[in-house]
Amino acid sequence: MSKILLVYASMTGNTEEMADLVEEGVASEGVEVDKRDVMDVDISTIDEFDYIMLGAYTWGEGALPDEFLDLYDDMETHDLAGKTFAVFGTGDTSYTIYCGAVDLLEEVIKERGGNLALEGLKVENLPEGDDKDRSVAFGAEFARLVKGE
Repeated sequence: MSKILLVYASMTGNTEEMADLVEEGVASEGVEVDKRDVMDVDISTIDEFDYIMLGAYTWGEGALPDEFLDLYDDMETHDLAGKTFAVFGTGDTSYTIYCGAVDLLEEVIKERGGNLALEGLKVENLPEGDDKDRSVAFGAEFARLVKGE
């Protein structure tokens, strides 16, 4: 069975908590997860996995967090064909562009030939209530896709 790489960036802990919930959902389906902070990942890490989940908070008016920029820049020139992705993130609806980091990551994945298995999951600030359940379900759904269900 394939292992999922789960990469995230978190400044205030909101996206890290979301990553924990997504990981819980993956694990509930019996799929192994290798969860890493984006600062501990480079494009060669992505090459080692067929299934990748990316989680990022959105900075300001729809930007990727600084921590994600090196990986993103490498992804822009890298062949992602044969890789299956899911993207999630936290944001704030008080900004014009809500969870723009999720959109940017999805765009580069598609442009570089990667497969987006699920529609990106966007959560307002800290995952609470239904958003906790949606985060766990998101991880579980991706794990079922990995298992071929």
